[in-house]
Amino acid sequence: MNRIDKTFRRLRLSGKKAFITYITAGDPDLKATERIVPALAGAGADIIELGIPFSDPLADGPTIQRAIQRSLEKGCTVKKVFALVQHLRKKTEVPLVFMTYYNIIFNYGTAAFVRDAKKAGADGVIVPDLPMEEAHDLRKAADRERFHLIMLTAPTTSPERFRRIAACSRGFVYHVSLTGVTGERKKLSGELKDDVKSFKKTTPKPVCVGFGVSTPAQARGVAAVADGIIVGSAIIRIIEKNLTNRAAMVRRIEKFAGAIADAVHG
Repeated sequence: MNRIDKTFRRLRLSGKKAFITYITAGDPDLKATERIVPALAGAGADIIELGIPFSDPLADGPTIQRAIQRSLEKGCTVKKVFALVQHLRKKTEVPLVFMTYYNIIFNYGTAAFVRDAKKAGADGVIVPDLPMEEAHDLRKAADRERFHLIMLTAPTTSPERFRRIAACSRGFVYHVSLTGVTGERKKLSGELKDDVKSFKKTTPKPVCVGFGVSTPAQARGVAAVADGIIVGSAIIRIIEKNLTNRAAMVRRIEKFAGAIADAVHG
C-alpha cells in the first residue's frame, strides 16, 4: 500500500485530519532541504510536498517563485531531487509527494519520471498545469507503479467535474481554496467550507485544501470540514527570513509547523 494511503487510514482511525506541508526542494540548497524535511515530520507533518523547481511556475505566487529561483540558482535538477529523496528515506518514512509542472515530467520522459521517482522513494506527484483530459499517459504510468497522481480542483469546479476528477485522483483530492496563485491570505473564501462539504458528498477519497492557509486559526477552521490542510508559502517565508542562519531557520520552522499540526490534529 502506498504511504499516502497508509497515512490517511491511520489518521482516519484516530479521528484526525492530515497536516500537509510544501517546500521547494533545493531552497536555499539541497543540504538545507535535507534538514528541513525531517524537522517538519518531527513537528507533526503527515505528508510533505517537495517542489521540483521549474522556470515558469504559473500556479505559484511571489513567495514560492522566489524559492524556486533560489533553488535553480543553486543548480537544483530533477535527478538531484531524486537523490535527495533517497537520502531522506534513510531518515524518515513520511510520505513524500513531488509538486512540479508537466514540462519537467514530459522532458524527463513520463514513464521514466514515474519509475525513477518511485525508485528514489517518492509516493506521488501533483501537477498543477495538467488537466484531467490531458493526464492519461501520466495516470497510466503512475497506476502501473502504484505511484499516486494527485489531481487538483478549484472553486470554479462543478460538482460533476469534481466527481470525475476525484475518480482520476489517487491518494487524495487537492482542492485549491481560491482562484489565483499560491500565497498567504489574511482571509479565506466564505464559500470554502460549503464547497468542501458539497464535494465530499461525491467521493470517498480524502479532500485536502491548499493555497492560502497560513495560520493555526485558518488551519483549524478548514480542518473542521476537510480531510487535510496544506501549508506552503508560510513555511517558505520562514526560510526566506532566515537564509543566513540555518539553525534558526530549522528551529522556527519546527515551532511554526508544530503550532499548525496541533491545530489540525485537534
